[in-house]
Amino acid sequence: MTILQLIFYAFSVVAVFSAMMVVGSSNPVRGALFLVLTFFAMAGIWMILHAEFLALILVLVYVGAVMTLFLFVVMMLSVSRVSLQEGFVRYLPIYALIVLTITGLIIMVLGPKQFGLLQMPIPALKPADYSNIASLGMVLYTQYVYPFEVSAVLLLTAIVAAISLTHRAGKRHKSQKISAQISVRAKDRLTLVNMPSEKPSSPSSDTPG
Repeated sequence: MTILQLIFYAFSVVAVFSAMMVVGSSNPVRGALFLVLTFFAMAGIWMILHAEFLALILVLVYVGAVMTLFLFVVMMLSVSRVSLQEGFVRYLPIYALIVLTITGLIIMVLGPKQFGLLQMPIPALKPADYSNIASLGMVLYTQYVYPFEVSAVLLLTAIVAAISLTHRAGKRHKSQKISAQISVRAKDRLTLVNMPSEKPSSPSSDTPG
């Protein structure tokens, strides 16, 4: 067994353990931190597979931005542990059946017959002037340009839908009306009220009789 294989198995054990802790942790903040550890382990595996660009994007985007947002949301929601543990024992057989089914399907699809070393050998060494980013961009914008554009349109549609749902009618929100601001008149904005001044009371009336 080579050093590269030892590093691969070490990253794999860390990734599997941290992924299980994400699901099994009772503390949401601790589960999010284990998810960060999972991302780092997967980034190490991708570095071994010569996918340096994807590994760096996984660390910079997901760990640096997405997981920070997750932590803020989890801490602001302050989810109760009691509510998370309610009904766990009652539905434990169903959970176990689902886990076994999904694990069996993963083994069937990702087994050694489909993704063994014979079918997926270790990537060969690349020359010194090889650029992983250039190769990925060439494949992405030539062979997969249409799926890339379709995914971009879907993401744009999801963003527009999220904004529309947030600002739907019926909610109290402030909006700027330019036409009303331009056509405003001074008499509509300022009202002068003529109020008579109050007469001071005489000193003799304040003294007791």
